[in-house]
Amino acid sequence: MLLGTNVAWSQITLPAPSPAGKVYSKVGLTDVEITYLRPKMKERKIFGEGDDYLVPYGKMWRTGANAGTLITFSDDVIISGDTVPAGEYMILTIPGADEWTVIFYKDASIGGNMSSYKEEDAQLKVNVAPVKLTETVQVLTFNVADIHPENTGAAIELAWENTSVKVPFEVNFNDKVMASIEANTKVNPRNYVTAANYYFNTGKDSKQALEWIEKYFAADENYKSQFWNLHLMAQIQKATGDIEGAKATAEESLERASKADGGDFGYIKRNEEFLASLK
Repeated sequence: MLLGTNVAWSQITLPAPSPAGKVYSKVGLTDVEITYLRPKMKERKIFGEGDDYLVPYGKMWRTGANAGTLITFSDDVIISGDTVPAGEYMILTIPGADEWTVIFYKDASIGGNMSSYKEEDAQLKVNVAPVKLTETVQVLTFNVADIHPENTGAAIELAWENTSVKVPFEVNFNDKVMASIEANTKVNPRNYVTAANYYFNTGKDSKQALEWIEKYFAADENYKSQFWNLHLMAQIQKATGDIEGAKATAEESLERASKADGGDFGYIKRNEEFLASLK
């Protein structure tokens, strides 16, 4: 009886031939997640012309092993000028020597069954040029690559064998940020400095940034001890064309930084360089 029970419940776990993979990145304020199964080359020829290749040119590929690859966007994204709504999509591809078609497919229930493909379920098709790699990638690899310095976009990258394919996309977080500014400055006036910093560093309306940082300092006289935020205000004043105001604020920031007990964090030098730039 005991032996029979052990046999019934015991099992041997082995590594999967195509191990599971997951890639996550936040781009701007958008969560991007890719889940897939990673087939290996195993000395096979992967991409090429004809049936001798595992993934022949011109034929639709589930883009991965078994049920294929899923990508999820937490917000709408822009791909090749078109909006892809937030949600989950299969990544289907049609490889080619000089061009790949990448399809964001709405019905993930088809899994790896490409015969169930319906054109009306293709949210977006985009054509991209593949890039030849100098080093062989033995296992299918996805990545969220080329994140912009301003965090406004990135690229979905597929790499396998000697081929890399990238699909650039853009995100728009300004509406979220503005809604957050409006909501949170009503609750806590200290958020005005965050709003001003965001507007200044993203090159938006400098007059609005100045209005917000003035409201910040007006909320509490003690805030003026924050020489780093005074330095920010001086920069914003310069951006609005108020050179005299920028000079006066930078001088106050310099004075307060010079007397700071905990150190000036480099703001003595920053203010001195800033004042020199106003001459």
